[in-house]
Amino acid sequence: MGKETFELAGRDWPRVTWWKQRNMRTLYLTLWAALLTSATNGYDGSLMNGLESITAWNENFNHPNGQILGLIAASMSIGSLLAIPIVPYTADILGRRTGVVIGCFIMIVGVALICIGFHVALFIMGRLILGFGIAISHGSAPLLIAELVHPQHRAIYSTIYNTLWYLGSLVGSWVAFGTHQLEGQWAWRVPCLLQALPSLVQMAFIWTVPESPRWLISKGKHEKAKKILAYAHSEGNEDDELVTVEFHEIQQTIALEQEYEKSAWSELWATKGNRHRLVILVSIGFFSQWSGNGIVSYFLPKVLELINIRDPTEQLKINGYLSIVQLVSAVTTCFFVDKIGRRPLFLTSCVGMLGTFISTTIALARFDVSKDTPNPNQHAANTVLVFIFLYYVMYNLGFCGLLVSYSTEILPYRIRAKGLTVMFFAVDLSLWFNQYVNPIGLQNIQWRYYLVYCVWLAFELLVVWKYYIETKNTPLEEICKYFDGDAALIGGDAATAKARHLTGEDDADVHVAEDEKAAADEKTAPTATTKTA
Repeated sequence: MGKETFELAGRDWPRVTWWKQRNMRTLYLTLWAALLTSATNGYDGSLMNGLESITAWNENFNHPNGQILGLIAASMSIGSLLAIPIVPYTADILGRRTGVVIGCFIMIVGVALICIGFHVALFIMGRLILGFGIAISHGSAPLLIAELVHPQHRAIYSTIYNTLWYLGSLVGSWVAFGTHQLEGQWAWRVPCLLQALPSLVQMAFIWTVPESPRWLISKGKHEKAKKILAYAHSEGNEDDELVTVEFHEIQQTIALEQEYEKSAWSELWATKGNRHRLVILVSIGFFSQWSGNGIVSYFLPKVLELINIRDPTEQLKINGYLSIVQLVSAVTTCFFVDKIGRRPLFLTSCVGMLGTFISTTIALARFDVSKDTPNPNQHAANTVLVFIFLYYVMYNLGFCGLLVSYSTEILPYRIRAKGLTVMFFAVDLSLWFNQYVNPIGLQNIQWRYYLVYCVWLAFELLVVWKYYIETKNTPLEEICKYFDGDAALIGGDAATAKARHLTGEDDADVHVAEDEKAAADEKTAPTATTKTA
């Protein structure tokens, strides 16, 4: 059995059952309006695989390959890169919910241009705008989730966010499978058009989700923030002890950060602790896309052609089955984040990916030797398929859900939006490289391209082992102590020595101790006089 308590402000609190509390149950159901951002992104990844297998799409755009295909795939990442300068300011100035809505509106505009897509340039422009919008939503939605849910559920819920990439991927893969037999241009326009559906749902229902109490506190709206905390964590009881302790810790920590710390971009590398965070943010962003997953996620048909699977229907089926395995393995991992811990999951993921990628490379090489013979090595081809599926199980242990949740939790409030933007910048930069270079690599050196990622995965393992630290079962405001040590700013009942000094509490403690000592001396003074006499 697991622990019957969770920790906050240095104390143990009894665990809650969310489905037995009406407000919490409602909150967690409506939070799907924020979670759908990740699903929209996943839909696009699977959609690109599907479009490459749809005859009407290939004919409409003159069978794109190599550089053109890479540019089509990478255009969404380029759009996200262009949005980077405004992403954190949207979330910090306008609020987490407003950021989601702005991003969704821009995405709908992009989808409209994609569906019109009578020329490849217009199709690419639509994907650029789509990427711009999704970057803004991505910069706000995970912050809203992590800053709103109950401390007991933060790890699970914020980890689930990015795993829903695979929900979108699952829907996208089977939609493409279902429409590829339609007559004419609707075979590819229908799946593209449905890409707008999650954004429409988000724009309608995100207002049913309360605003982040931490954002409200940072804007001086303390009364409203406490009401939301009480609604979300204690059935509306503002006098609940947990709500009081939690509010005090958040309010004092943010106040200390605003008064004594800066929130400029330079703060990301100004201290030793922040430089450590920056190493993690940049590396996890690149590792999430440069672990070899980008080959299959966006160019599965090209990989399958390496083992002589060329039938579009067969390719779409494999894409659909893979999406199911990806979703199940990713969501399952979420429920072990606080039980197993972040570091063991990351390390196991790296070792597993390296092993499966080496095995896939060997199998591809064995098949390549026999592919032009009367009897190609079918055992090698089947081995490639098996290890593609196993690879994603290993990948999802570390770099799917934890990509966003780990990046969010290691950052203090003042630089959380900017730090998360840096992580997504690394993701988009690596995606752009992958989506543009991968098809060229597969076309020119075929299975040998896998050797590059075998070497890179070994490097990933080394970086994770050296820099990724454990944060399990630690409240959001208190994680900074692992990075900043004695310089950490934590308010409330879990206040650090630096925070107590800045607020003058340590001076008060000294005065209390002196008064208690003086009182004790007065009590013992008569006894000492009597003995002397």
